[in-house]
Amino acid sequence: MTFSLQGRAVIVTGGFGVLGSALSTTLLKRGARVAALDLSAAPDSLAPTVDYLPLGNVNLTDSASAERAMTQVVEAFGHIDALVNVAGGFAWETFEESDLATWDRMYQMNVRTAITGTQAALPHILRAGKGRVVNVSALAALKAGLGVSAYAASKAGVARFTESLAEELKHRDVTVNAVLPSIIDTPGNRADMPNEDFSRWVSPEALSAVIAFLLSDEGQVITGACLPVSGQV
Repeated sequence: MTFSLQGRAVIVTGGFGVLGSALSTTLLKRGARVAALDLSAAPDSLAPTVDYLPLGNVNLTDSASAERAMTQVVEAFGHIDALVNVAGGFAWETFEESDLATWDRMYQMNVRTAITGTQAALPHILRAGKGRVVNVSALAALKAGLGVSAYAASKAGVARFTESLAEELKHRDVTVNAVLPSIIDTPGNRADMPNEDFSRWVSPEALSAVIAFLLSDEGQVITGACLPVSGQV
């Protein structure tokens, strides 16, 4: 079964990365209009269309930058129905050898981008009705492993933010959920872990399908969920 997103205007942060690109493709195939926001400049290969708006040089740690981007999306699509906070980063570093700068960087990349993006998009989402916010946390938010204390703590912050915002908005026609993937099958992860069984990881396309369900009308009955998407790891 394919869950339709016909006519829905969805913002994808981290939109030029591996997961953001796969998610944008999935959403477009299901009828959504997609605005892909990213800190990087938009590649020449990503041309805007009536249903796809690539917006580069958007700093989602800065409220003014985020609000400008939301204004551009509304000017292009007329409204914003949903936001998917994909933007983030990873760091492997034992606590004994860690630097406080790593903790600050993980907070900025994983938590602050989600908070700032959501604050800027939320007034528009509330106006549109039947709103959706989906955050990308990580399975490490539930059980952290060696060397990922800063990363796991930041992703746990995303999960707790999800739960709290869901409670705040549950009577206002907006659902708020998070997906918690294990290892996503990306070229970078394959290069970092060449001896692993990639078939057990979560593909960007499979994770995108889960997110698309949460964005759909059928996903209306789910809010405040932190959904593990663990593959076979």
